[in-house]
Amino acid sequence: MLLQIVVFILTFCIMEFMAWFTHKYVMHGFLWNLHADHHKKDHDSWFERNDAFFIFYAIVSITCFYTWSIGSFDLGLAIGLGILAYGIAYFLVHDIFIHQRFKLFRNANNRYAKAVRRAHKMHHKHLGKDKGECFGMLVVPWKYFKN
Repeated sequence: MLLQIVVFILTFCIMEFMAWFTHKYVMHGFLWNLHADHHKKDHDSWFERNDAFFIFYAIVSITCFYTWSIGSFDLGLAIGLGILAYGIAYFLVHDIFIHQRFKLFRNANNRYAKAVRRAHKMHHKHLGKDKGECFGMLVVPWKYFKN
């Protein structure tokens, strides 16, 4: 049980790196055509092409659940839950808190909330593929923690 908990926490933390890496080298790289509408909305739909990225991590998570359920991968549940938990946290912070796709958490004004918003705003000031500073969702660079 302890191993499962450690693997869950480790997976959640590794997902912060994976989110940064995917964002910098995939979304702002060869799959920019899917991510571009996140920076410059060119449609009236609530959904963005960018939303397709969650499907990849969902498939990885579901595969882990499946391999665990058939008994071929004992740590599959812990890894799958770690990916799922990070996905939920990412959705809450990025899509709901920062981009206000649902009008929740509008009045959060602590230092962390301000830093997350400030860092994300700096990333979105660049509308093109290049020059967009990338950072993780939970680990925000210290330079954004101003009073």
